[in-house]
Amino acid sequence: MRDPARILVVDDVADNVEILRMRLESLGYEVVVAEDGEQALESVRTELPDLVLLDIMMPKIDGLEVVRRMKADASLPFIPVILVTAKASQKDVVAGLDAGGDDYLTKPIDHGALVARVRAMLRIKALHDEVQALNHGLEAKVRAQVEELERVGRLRRFLAPQLAQAIVSAGDEKILENHRREVVAVFCDLRGFTSFSETAEPEDIMGLLAEYHGAVGPLIRKYEGTLDRFTGDGMMIFFNDPLPCPDAPERAAKLAIEMRDTMATLSPAWSKRGHRLGFGVGMAQGYATLGRIGFEDRFDYTAIGAVINLAARLCNAATDGQVLVSGRLAAAVEHVADVEHLGERDIRGMARPVAVANLRGAKL
Repeated sequence: MRDPARILVVDDVADNVEILRMRLESLGYEVVVAEDGEQALESVRTELPDLVLLDIMMPKIDGLEVVRRMKADASLPFIPVILVTAKASQKDVVAGLDAGGDDYLTKPIDHGALVARVRAMLRIKALHDEVQALNHGLEAKVRAQVEELERVGRLRRFLAPQLAQAIVSAGDEKILENHRREVVAVFCDLRGFTSFSETAEPEDIMGLLAEYHGAVGPLIRKYEGTLDRFTGDGMMIFFNDPLPCPDAPERAAKLAIEMRDTMATLSPAWSKRGHRLGFGVGMAQGYATLGRIGFEDRFDYTAIGAVINLAARLCNAATDGQVLVSGRLAAAVEHVADVEHLGERDIRGMARPVAVANLRGAKL
């Protein structure tokens, strides 16, 4: 509410208007006037008064209709209305209050009653405005929180929760735009899954994949890897993007070894059910182009480049229980992993032999 409060006085009798104007202005209020109901409605919309003193008996549009239209207009803020009526017209008072009036005064107007009612109505107006401001603030806060949750939800499709939250908290998704960066790419899948899926029932396939994803998914989150995609039994994960991490090779190696060891505990149970499945991993380190791909409402975040192809080919070449890594990556993780150097090998899909190593386990 403004200070001083603005009061609209509506009466078709000039003397009545002048008396109310002088009394209210002597109390420090700003006063605007209207001579009939039509002017009153126009002034309410243009002046947005904090209070209206409204005579009931007026030409053109009477006070009852004015207050009805005011209260029905959703575009107007809350504006209290004090109805002014002849002393003997209690019927008009009841009708006015029923139409939406907030209080009333009878003519001739007692100065003490005028002051008390005006102050009371302005206090109500001030409290109402304060509540509205709080509500608007809460609405804005809720909208912001909903937007943040939606952004986190989108990012969580391919990022660890803590990374998604960090990006949202920073308020900037520019790091998801196309860019070039050195990453460690990790591919993994189940050995023998194709032949298994050709003979197994669909329900068995979905159940087994649920067990598989349930086992390795928490590990990806644990090491804060970026999950690119699922391709049936295959997964692609990379490190050092979209947020950089200085120990990307170490994280990738620890993840791969722990996934391999975790899958080794699942294999016996699968074997008892007649499912002969193994697990292999391929990893490489190098530069890739990364960014969002897709269309509205369905975006993914992916990496493209020779390092991705190399990691995928190493995964294809890995036998059950192997974690095959490129020579460069092997050199970077020797302090955290037991590395078995396998020399240069011809890898299907690669133009020249590639230095390859196998991670046998983590160093204690």
